[in-house]
Amino acid sequence: ICAIAHVTAKTMPHGDAECRKGSAPNIRDPATRELSVVVPSYNEEDRLPLMMDEALDYLEKRQKRDPSFTYEVIVVNDGSKDQTAKVAKEYCKKYGSDKVRVISLEKNRGKGGAVRTGVFSSRGKKILMADADGATKFADIEKVEEGLNNLQPWPKEMAISCGSRAHLEKDSIAKRSYFRTLLMYGFHFLVWFLCVKEIRDTQCGFKLLTREAALQTFSNLHIERWAFDVELLYIAQRLKIPIAEVAVNWTEIEGSKLVPFWSWLQMGRDLLFIRLRYMTGAWKLEAKKCN
Repeated sequence: ICAIAHVTAKTMPHGDAECRKGSAPNIRDPATRELSVVVPSYNEEDRLPLMMDEALDYLEKRQKRDPSFTYEVIVVNDGSKDQTAKVAKEYCKKYGSDKVRVISLEKNRGKGGAVRTGVFSSRGKKILMADADGATKFADIEKVEEGLNNLQPWPKEMAISCGSRAHLEKDSIAKRSYFRTLLMYGFHFLVWFLCVKEIRDTQCGFKLLTREAALQTFSNLHIERWAFDVELLYIAQRLKIPIAEVAVNWTEIEGSKLVPFWSWLQMGRDLLFIRLRYMTGAWKLEAKKCN
């Protein structure tokens, strides 16, 4: 298994080409916004409007209260086959392209690939990952911001605050089948045993990173699908980036792209390969510089 993991490993993260400097915004440039919100979206024409309405309503009200607060929302259309891009562009027209931007990928790369694309083109001092389904109330950003601030002083300006649903686990188990509960516990055990020991809920899509933490973690990220969150936090732990876990409100929204058995099986394989590939040196952590 070690040999297979080593031989099949890609030697460089796919997204290195996206770091190249040009006219487009780049994470290696100085921040020009207080907050960037990255929203990965795949076939989300039905769920995206609810999330965008809630997020932009909050952000606009916050900006009116504090004119120094500036933001951008980056919707990454991950090769959708529906009208996701069209829906997102309506918000560009309404709020202006300086506040809402849409990046469309020709082929579906997975949630991790979509988030990384948005992060690499972000302009914020802080970068928030937010799911397109709006399962987490957007106003809970204040909770994860508080978690981030409580980690100060940030070593080398790096820190991460993760939204967490761990406090809701008992209620969610009551609604699940025994099989899905078994899969969930099995996944949590593998995450703890192989990769991340300090965070109970690695998969909540509501994560806030300082710009430097986003640069260093996403520049080293390899996994592009569901398990990318685990590799992200594994990298953060290896780089000794402080991480906070903060309870957030969460509601299950219909329309999830996660297929319970096969997606969890893929994630289990990815968890094992994350550990083995870093352990065997197939993947190495580096502070990459773009020319």
